Amino acid sequence: MTDRLKRLLEYRYRISAQLYLALGGAVALTFAASLVGWFSFNQVGEAQNRVNEGSVPELAAAFDVAQYSQALVASADTLTSATTPEDVARVGDEIAVAHQSFREQLAVLESKGGEAERFERINTYSTALIDNIAGLNSGMWQSFTLNEQLDEVQAGLESLTGELDGIIVPEIDRQFFYLQTGHTELDQPQALRADHISEDEQARYRYLAELQSNAKIAIQLLASASIVSDSSLIEPFRERFESSANNIRSNLSHLRGTPLHDELEPIFNRLLELGLGQQNGFNLQARQLELERRQQQLLDNNHDIAVLLVDEVDALVNGAEAGAQEATHASAQAILTGRTLLLAISFVSIGGALLIAWLYVGRVLLRRLELIAGWMRSLAAGDLDTRVEVGGRDEVAEMAAALEVFRHNAQEAIRLNLVEELAQELEGKNVELEGINARLDSQNHELDSKNAELENVNARLDSQNHELDSKNHELEEAMTNLAAAQDRIVAQEKLASLGELTAGVAHEIRNPLNFVKNFSESSTELLEEMQETIDESEDGKLDEEQLGLIKDIFDDLNENLERIRTHGERANRIVQDMLMMGRESVTREMTNINNLLDEHARLAYHSARALDSEFQLDLQYDFEEMDDIEVNPRDVGRLFLNMVSNACYATDEKRRHLLEADPNSSYMPTLLLATRRGEEQVEVRIRDNGSGMPEDIVEKIFNPFFTTKPTGQGTGLGLSICNDIIREHGGVIEVESQPDEFTEMVISLPLALPDTPVVEDLLDDADGDDDDD
Repeated sequence: MTDRLKRLLEYRYRISAQLYLALGGAVALTFAASLVGWFSFNQVGEAQNRVNEGSVPELAAAFDVAQYSQALVASADTLTSATTPEDVARVGDEIAVAHQSFREQLAVLESKGGEAERFERINTYSTALIDNIAGLNSGMWQSFTLNEQLDEVQAGLESLTGELDGIIVPEIDRQFFYLQTGHTELDQPQALRADHISEDEQARYRYLAELQSNAKIAIQLLASASIVSDSSLIEPFRERFESSANNIRSNLSHLRGTPLHDELEPIFNRLLELGLGQQNGFNLQARQLELERRQQQLLDNNHDIAVLLVDEVDALVNGAEAGAQEATHASAQAILTGRTLLLAISFVSIGGALLIAWLYVGRVLLRRLELIAGWMRSLAAGDLDTRVEVGGRDEVAEMAAALEVFRHNAQEAIRLNLVEELAQELEGKNVELEGINARLDSQNHELDSKNAELENVNARLDSQNHELDSKNHELEEAMTNLAAAQDRIVAQEKLASLGELTAGVAHEIRNPLNFVKNFSESSTELLEEMQETIDESEDGKLDEEQLGLIKDIFDDLNENLERIRTHGERANRIVQDMLMMGRESVTREMTNINNLLDEHARLAYHSARALDSEFQLDLQYDFEEMDDIEVNPRDVGRLFLNMVSNACYATDEKRRHLLEADPNSSYMPTLLLATRRGEEQVEVRIRDNGSGMPEDIVEKIFNPFFTTKPTGQGTGLGLSICNDIIREHGGVIEVESQPDEFTEMVISLPLALPDTPVVEDLLDDADGDDDDD
């Protein structure tokens, strides 16, 4: 009860309470002044109601009826001019809406009273108009169907023309060449004159020529029939086509028993089907012309009905407009009387509002807000040392306190910027490492030249055995330098990865630190509240309500401390992982593979974001709940980090190329992380929708020093190291990729590491083979 009274007493200082009082006074003043003009407003209201409830709705309904009738009249032409089924469906929906609205507004006018005969005529004309439009709509759908069938006939004719030209024309040329020369081919012996100029060969040439001529005539008849505009011309075309078809059958029968007959028969059957079948081109064109004639009749009838309907609707609108003018004149007289009283009331209300604004808003609010605005401008100018102090216990004072918290947080942000500057220094180190990589490339070229010299030495081995020892010594030195160079490259690769991860780690460690800061501030407030409760007790004794409140505060404090500990451990773990990233470790531990994959995926993502602020990635998870497995967490974490980093690079490169080609591209880089546990192994899938790889690139990606990145952006050792880590764990890796579509890495790891590293076993086997040789 005491707390409630205290809160009520403190509430009087709030701006809201004072505004309520000020506005309440203004409302009371307005209410008192409004009573003076109530009578006049009542008179104005009655006159206005007569206009609003009688004349205006009637006039609006009449105009709507006129508008929708015009829409129905114009819809027929719009419907017949539609070129696609989608346009017909859209116009049909618009007609249905316009007709429904026309009926509704006409019903409103009928309810207001009027000439019943006129309404009956309007209903009759509109019904006839809708019936005609329905017929036009049905005809349009039939027209689309017929056009599609006619297009199929034309496409079939074009296909048949190409096929016939490709078969008959070469055959006619060969037959004519044989008749003239006696050669079937230039490299074949000449036939006897009696054979190659025989009546059979001449008849064969004539049949082929007539087949070609009749086929062209039949195709031309079908094509011509599709463009005629008079249905009476179609029947002569059909009769001529049937004559050509009979000639084709007759000539084709003379070729029966030959391979050419078997090749031509199905083609001519298709041609005859297009001209004589159930859905032949002549019938389709006749139906199309009949449909156009019927559509034109409906349009003409529609225009006649539209003239009658528009005349009736115009007469209806004129009557409604005359009634509205009479009611409006009566309302204007009442408004003129009320306007004078309203003017007097307004002067009184404005005077009261100005008084409230000067006494409260100007002196209490604006002056203090101007002080806060001045401090905010100082903060914007960089002055973070001046404290923000405003007296009072209202919202303005709370705003000043929030501004003071912002000033303190800005000072903290400056300290965080120092961390980001360190990250930029690391990027500079990465540039130096790239220079070292360039020098290593030069050393690799020198090694290639040494290898060439070694091959020449081996070629002259029999004659120059005395030089073998010295050359072998040079080769051993070159291989030693190569191994050292490779070790330096691996170390530099790790340092480069650590440099790229610095910004990501800074982001990751900032989140738990923010949680620790927030929960610490909350705990401080809870302790202050508990101290206030203890101070309010009499003689140091607490009642049950106060004890319950203190218990709740202790529970909240314990919860906050637990969260602080959890997030502190998270920050410590991130730091430990960062410190151990570059160290070699063979420690086997039971590890949650899902957490390990999630943590290093986020590190790779934030590293990419730190290097390119425009980088975006949709991380999707499909983790199966599973127990811990035995792995080397440092090496497997490095494996996941490298895989996800490559996916980030591939998706970002694809995004850049698509944006260059189309600035409005909707492509979104996506990465799917999935895990599945089997009886003896765990399967990890890392799938991105990046640029993908062709098959010849997939076969090389695990080779040392092979990279698809531009010079200076990769050494080509990342995936080679990943492959070694997987083999050391007794696992395998498979790659599935499609260019411009996706790349999926499928990693299979055993549930427990083998007792002997796999790589050492392979090396021992290789040494044994060398000894046998």
